[in-house]
Amino acid sequence: MVRSALGPFVLLLVSAAAAAAADPVPSAETKICLPLGSLRQTIVRNDHSIDFVLRDGSVWRNTLPNRCPQLGIERAFSYQTSLSQLCRQDVISVVLQTGGQMLAARCGLGPFERQPAAPPTAR
Repeated sequence: MVRSALGPFVLLLVSAAAAAAADPVPSAETKICLPLGSLRQTIVRNDHSIDFVLRDGSVWRNTLPNRCPQLGIERAFSYQTSLSQLCRQDVISVVLQTGGQMLAARCGLGPFERQPAAPPTAR
């Protein structure tokens, strides 16, 4: 009897843990959106991640929830938003550099995670 009463409780805990892993709660080091006016540069790392460098020098990595084909090769993307910020779940389009800058894959963004500051260079 105790076994059957415990079963749904364990299932509920497993379901809650899976939901938490799928939708992380933003912390001081994670942001859901970045203001467009603060962007200075973007650096495409590969098909899964893009670094957004802000005017204050901070770097925020966006790890896409899914692989974005050709992003790592082309290292160029575009986006459209009616807001003054770029947010998780906004969609980017890979820009093909050959053939008149055609758009290729469309991929959703993930949350933005602050990257550690680079160590100072020796002089």
